This record gives sequence, C-alpha cells and structure tokens, in this order.
Amino acid sequence: MSGPERSGGADVNAPPSVVLVTGVSRYLGAHLAARLAADERVRRVVALDTSAPVGALAEVLSAAGPKLDLHQIDLRTPGVLRVMVDARVEAVAHLAVATATDQHGGRAAMKELNVIGTMQLLAACQQAPRLRKLIVRSSTAAYGASFRDPAIFTEDTEPREVPRGGFAKDVLDIEGYVRGFRRRRPDVAATVLRFAPFIGSAVDTRLTRYFAQPVVTTVFGRDPRLQFLHVDDAFEVLVRSVTEEHPGTYNVAGGGTLTLSQAVRRAGRVTMPILEPGLNVLAGLGRAGVTLDQLDLFVHGRVVDTGKLIREFGFTPRTTAEAFGEFVRSRRERELLPADTIRSVEQALLDGFRRTRAARAALESGDE
Repeated sequence: MSGPERSGGADVNAPPSVVLVTGVSRYLGAHLAARLAADERVRRVVALDTSAPVGALAEVLSAAGPKLDLHQIDLRTPGVLRVMVDARVEAVAHLAVATATDQHGGRAAMKELNVIGTMQLLAACQQAPRLRKLIVRSSTAAYGASFRDPAIFTEDTEPREVPRGGFAKDVLDIEGYVRGFRRRRPDVAATVLRFAPFIGSAVDTRLTRYFAQPVVTTVFGRDPRLQFLHVDDAFEVLVRSVTEEHPGTYNVAGGGTLTLSQAVRRAGRVTMPILEPGLNVLAGLGRAGVTLDQLDLFVHGRVVDTGKLIREFGFTPRTTAEAFGEFVRSRRERELLPADTIRSVEQALLDGFRRTRAARAALESGDE
C-alpha cells in the first residue's frame, strides 16, 4: 500500500519546516532537537520521548526557545500519530535507540524500546500525510564482529555471523523495518546512519568510561583495529540528513584507525589482559564494564568505509585519532599516568599473569 499523497505542491528539495525528533531524554536527541530549533530553515521542532528530560538535557531543550515543542509520549501508543498529524510533521529523526541495558527493566525493556518502539513509530510514519523524510539512527554494530570479517566493511556488506549482543541484534531488526517502510512509502526519503562509537569531551558512555578506568581489561593476545566518531561530527551529519536530501544507508566514522592498545596508552591507562572466556563471563554478567557487543569489537575490531558518506554529503568527519585525542585532552591531566609508569605496571601485570599460568600448568601436570 502506498502512502498518502502530500498536498500543497511543496518543493520536495526544500528543508522540512516541521521536524519531529525522538529520544530527547538522551544526549543525542536533546542536542539535535536544540540545534534544529536554532536553524532558521526549520520553523518548528517537535521533541518527543517516553520520559521527560531532566538535569542538563532539560536545560538544553528549555534554552531552545519557543520553536521547540516538547511531548512526553510513549512511541508504542497512538499518541505519536496524533502529534505528527496535528503538527504537520514533514521529517522524523528517530534517535530513541538504547545502546545498552540500564537498571530499569534490563534487556527486555531495551528491546521493547528499540524494536517495538521503532516498529510502532514507522507504522505512524506510514500514515502521516505530510511526511517526506525519515532519518534513523543505526550503528556499525550491525555488521557484527567475527574472525570471518573483511578488512573493511562497506554499506553493502552482510554480517558474517549473527551478533551476540542485544544492541547489534536490535539495529538489524530496526534496519529491517526501515526496508519494509521504504517499500510501503517510496515517496519518503529514508536515511539510515550507521554510526561508529561516539567519542568526545561531552560524551559519557560505557565506552568512554571504559577508557577512563585506571586499569583497562583487554582480551589477552588481541589488539583489534577500532574507529571512533566525534559526536559533533555526528550532529553535523544528522543536521544535513534532515535539511538536505540524502536517502540511503551510510557508514559514519572517523577516517583511519587506532588499535586498542594505542587507544589505551593515549588515554594514559594501563591494560590488564584477561583470557577471552573469563571476560566473556564477566561481560555476560555485566561486570566487565563493557557489553557483549563491545567485547566482540575488542576481540575482532571493525573498520568501515566512509567514501559514500564523503561523496554524498560533501563532509569528512575528523579522523579517529583526532576524535580520540580530543577526548583524551578533555580529561584532567592529573588523571593521566606517566608513560614509564604505564610500561612498568603493564610489565608487572603481564609477569604476574605468566606466573599464574605456569603455576596452574605445574599443578595440572602434578595431578596427572
């Protein structure tokens, strides 16, 4: 079934005058809504989330002025469609995608928000008569991470293994729903943005907290290649996706790579290698400081090609090294350990690990 026809003969290449942003109780959604409200090309921003923004995010939205209209509505209810129709929404930026479980409901609540919430939102979008643009947050986690991976992923690369982590599984489901929406509403330009992990001075995620630990657990014998994306570059791509015409799926990441060991050293931290099975158990119990998605990334790494983004958007994000360097500089100097100290502590940890393995092997041979 095709979607409703738009009335008024509006210029489809003009920036949308009314934009709905989901997920505004989180950093990405709140700041995008505020940036769009500050854009003179946008007449009105409808900011929507299941829970009301609090603290600094509430202040960000309050400072956005009268162009921003905040609604506390569950994506899984009919209220979303009513808001879209009443506000005459022309573009939707869907950022209400949780990247990890929290204390409220665990994995079940995360999947309900990500998968069911997206499905219901797209059902409302299908019926929105003036909608002409949809932007959906996704992740490079959609490619998974395994020993069979190619050196570089392009947007056409299929996952070689089914991801273990909940977030990666959710983004695959989300992208599947978007493909179905594209078939039902070919008149709507749908953009899927596969973001690399965010980094930056203002970012507070499991990943940034991982690199802020005094001693960083890593997988013994593994040193994967990583890519990061500065969050300000993510905002630039999001704003351009809303105000310009860029249908399709895009990898969004900083150019170049850092190995995990390079990143840890630049963060002024010390690594503590752990055998993969042990770290798997800790991650599964939520005690490793990383999710299963991130653990697989720290075993196999992931590098994506961003040529399509650069060509189509005319924008090049800052490199992975530059983005990570800004994150490191934002940390207070007293938190960083001198390079000599890092090397000596790492060597002591490695020597202790080797002694433990040798003692265990000696015990096992004695039992025989």
